[in-house]
Amino acid sequence: MFSEEIDRLLILIVASLGAMVTFIAIVLPLLNRTEKREHYSNVIEKKRKILFDQAKEQLYNKKSSKKQDNTLSTRESLAFFFKIQERFGALGEKARDQMLQAGIRDPKAPMKYLIARAAIPIGLMLFSWVVLANGEKKIEPFWMMVVVGGVGLAGFFLPRILLKNHIVKRQQDINLTFPDALDMMLICVQGGIGLEQTIHRVGDEISEHSPILAEELGILSAEMGMLNDRRRALQDFARRVGSGAAKSFATAMIQAEQYGTSISSAMRVISDELRDMRMAEAERKAASLPPKLTVPMILFFLPALFIVILVPAFLAAQSAGVGE
Repeated sequence: MFSEEIDRLLILIVASLGAMVTFIAIVLPLLNRTEKREHYSNVIEKKRKILFDQAKEQLYNKKSSKKQDNTLSTRESLAFFFKIQERFGALGEKARDQMLQAGIRDPKAPMKYLIARAAIPIGLMLFSWVVLANGEKKIEPFWMMVVVGGVGLAGFFLPRILLKNHIVKRQQDINLTFPDALDMMLICVQGGIGLEQTIHRVGDEISEHSPILAEELGILSAEMGMLNDRRRALQDFARRVGSGAAKSFATAMIQAEQYGTSISSAMRVISDELRDMRMAEAERKAASLPPKLTVPMILFFLPALFIVILVPAFLAAQSAGVGE
């Protein structure tokens, strides 16, 4: 009787765990899908609101000839911040583009990034100097300067490396899914849908599979709808994404609108070109695999192979010598 109760309890526990795992496996993808769609909608609505406020402010500035007071509103303070940031010259412009390419849209992010590149090396140098100076062993001043300088140099390049890796991963994700998005755009354009509605619809459709590309396409559709200049919206899209696929798409759309050529033909050519580029990149990675495997094989595979082959022969020869 006691063993039967234990068996029933174990069956009940296993069944409960199986039901819980099944529930999690079914519900989690639905929750993630809902979160991605909500994030996509929030980003687009926020961008539309910003563009609407900018257009409203420009219209108000045109109508009003006098300033009411000298106080700065939130938007005016951000404009003042951008003016200060522009005084950094090419460095500030490059940092702003890198922030946008990394998906960081905070207006204060470029300034924080530049401050971090200056503050982190100083902090690491001071920390390493304190640690080395208060150590039990005395270090010569030359080697102390070498260590402190090396730590400071590493701290100077650390934010740049982290940001660059984030940008590369983001661009790889966009380049991977952009040809499929172009095929969907081609179908919509050939069906008689306008370019702005096409971009918005495709961005909405791919929001579950590629949130990054969907977010960028949603921002592009918002800019094309709120701005009077499509050329500027496409150029901002290419600068904001920074990948070759986005630049090719923006250039083709600008030229098609400027010279009156077919948008569908341009999309078909770009889609085929991006697929060829994706295949070439895959072939390049496959071709670079054997050289990358050479060192691990020499260090780990060949010694084990030699041991497996030579040790039995060595043991057999040793046993034969002992038998004699």
